[in-house]
Amino acid sequence: MKKFDELKLIARCVLTDDREAFGQLVEAYQPQVRRFLMNLTCGDASLTDDLAQETFIKAYLNVRNFKGLATFKTWLYRIAYNEFYSEVRRRHEVASLEIDDTPLTPIDNSAETCDVKLTVQAAIAQLNDVERVVVTLRHIEEQPIKKIADIMQLPENTVKSHLHRARGRLQQLLGS
Repeated sequence: MKKFDELKLIARCVLTDDREAFGQLVEAYQPQVRRFLMNLTCGDASLTDDLAQETFIKAYLNVRNFKGLATFKTWLYRIAYNEFYSEVRRRHEVASLEIDDTPLTPIDNSAETCDVKLTVQAAIAQLNDVERVVVTLRHIEEQPIKKIADIMQLPENTVKSHLHRARGRLQQLLGS
């Protein structure tokens, strides 16, 4: 979505409580937010759906608080990230989420490609929560370090350190 179109929709939401405008924002960003949450929950589709719904409800209720300091997408990712960690704290499952057998958005459905994706997904699931978020945002969502730092509210160098450690751990887990 173009920045100008995004800002027009946000303005309509704020000024006139336009639900249709917010619906367009949801349509534009729901696949990306769901993919992000799917990776954080290690493939738990029902938890992903619940967290995505909570993310968009909170975004709708707080759209007037959006200051535009980051992009709307970054703001949504921050809400999704907070929702995920609130759920983890509620469940007291800091690192014990299970993997679903469904591969993440497969492009190539050959058995070999699916096996590789499941192996990588399983390795990412073994990372601690912070490392898993950093790897997901950087390598799956293709976010720059600065945006990851904004989403996680961490200094950029700390994000780089987590990313470096996560890459090393993934190399060990994948045996490469």
